[in-house]
Amino acid sequence: MDRRSFIRKAGVLGAGAAATTLAAPAVAQGNITWRMVTTWPKNFPGLGVGAQRMADRITAASGGRLTIQVFSAGELVPPLQSLDAVIDGTAEMSHGAAYYWQNKSPALSFFTGVPYGMTTPELTAWVRYLGGQEIWDEIYDQFGVQGFLSGNTGTQTGGWFREELKSVEDVKGVRFRTPGLGGRVWEKLGATVTNMAAGEIFQALQSGTLDAAEFVGPYNDLALGFHQVAKNYYMPSFVESGLATELVVDKKKYQELPDDLQAIIRDVSQAEYEQVASDFIANDPRALKTLVDDHGVIVRNFPDDIMEAGAKASVEVVEELRNSDDPLVKKTTESFIEALNLVRTRTENIDAPYVMAREKYLKY
Repeated sequence: MDRRSFIRKAGVLGAGAAATTLAAPAVAQGNITWRMVTTWPKNFPGLGVGAQRMADRITAASGGRLTIQVFSAGELVPPLQSLDAVIDGTAEMSHGAAYYWQNKSPALSFFTGVPYGMTTPELTAWVRYLGGQEIWDEIYDQFGVQGFLSGNTGTQTGGWFREELKSVEDVKGVRFRTPGLGGRVWEKLGATVTNMAAGEIFQALQSGTLDAAEFVGPYNDLALGFHQVAKNYYMPSFVESGLATELVVDKKKYQELPDDLQAIIRDVSQAEYEQVASDFIANDPRALKTLVDDHGVIVRNFPDDIMEAGAKASVEVVEELRNSDDPLVKKTTESFIEALNLVRTRTENIDAPYVMAREKYLKY
């Protein structure tokens, strides 16, 4: 995909004129139209496409009784104001990532990705079966919204760096785009961290405002064009081991819907969680091959001392939250740690040895 083709359409530099011209949600003959704002550029691989597909599936499954109109990043509100748009009533839904809103509550970061934290299946188990959703609901009740898992990328790549990293000393002073608790970890390693929306990263890299950036992985990164500026591509990410995206809805309006429409939103969100994952698993390897074969990208692993320092910093970040004065942040952290210590036993005793054996012995 041509990077410029969807960045132009995204309108990421401003909300545009749409905000002043849109009418309130339509309700006629029992039909409702809701607005979904997203943090993603229009037609963005995996994430933007997933948001549009979710809207289309809800509209189709409801027979048009609930029609979802999608506004990509910047079309109605700036991308990192998507949650606020739902809170203030500008939109009924947002599609993004919970750690973008850590300024509202640090606890929200646990529902996107935690450094050295849960993998995708582990996070799903916590949210669905080990109390995560109930805590998430408690956090979002403060803002009058409801969150649902809406997609996941799996373990991400570590990022694009202009210069090769040979040790943790090389991290010091690096201006790095990375969000969430992962950003706090990189700060402890010495980086200067900032967050920005997808469509803004390339220009910041190109201009030299950033020395390094990470977004998701090859599927998205190829489209964003980072390989045109930096060639050192590090993996895996140790700060985003199983990133989840979210659908957020106005809770009062959601609860006012008939039961079947509530179920459609909930069930489509769950279906899209798996659908988006499949998209990334299928297309990340293809995109990585293109980056290496056609664009000369150099794939590297982080040096061991960076991985080790990252683990130590990750523990420090999570322990700081565990000792928070905010009871809900503390409760969320405790629940996450308890769930991680449980589910990791399956991953490490069954999944990991199997993958290692397959790598070692299976050849076609």
